[in-house]
Amino acid sequence: QVQLVESGGGLVQAGGSLRLSCVASGGTFSRYLMGWFRQAPGKEREFVGSISRSGSGTTYINSVKDRFTITRDNAKNTMYLEMNSLKPEDTAVYYCAADSDTRAPWVTTDDRADYDYWGQGTQVTVSS
Repeated sequence: QVQLVESGGGLVQAGGSLRLSCVASGGTFSRYLMGWFRQAPGKEREFVGSISRSGSGTTYINSVKDRFTITRDNAKNTMYLEMNSLKPEDTAVYYCAADSDTRAPWVTTDDRADYDYWGQGTQVTVSS
């Protein structure tokens, strides 16, 4: 069983940048397809992006494409979310998640139901 801990959230002005980290422990990190989700107040948790086990494949929702980048370092058991050109509508609690199903190294998924393990979340607030 894997434990996930996010960090790097904070308060930033619109147009600014943040980098979130998700550190995994208790499992073999390279076996997990990883994803980022976010939840704004009063809204459902939504998919932000996903990265394949090998890091060769990524998927993003349209609203963050060209602004957000997901990477992973399997040697450090860490996934990152680089967020640039932040907008007030990006304000949310950001969660990392892991999918333990056996998948090809290049596969990603945007289905929340596929993810078995979740972090506690980190708050990102973008002021206008």
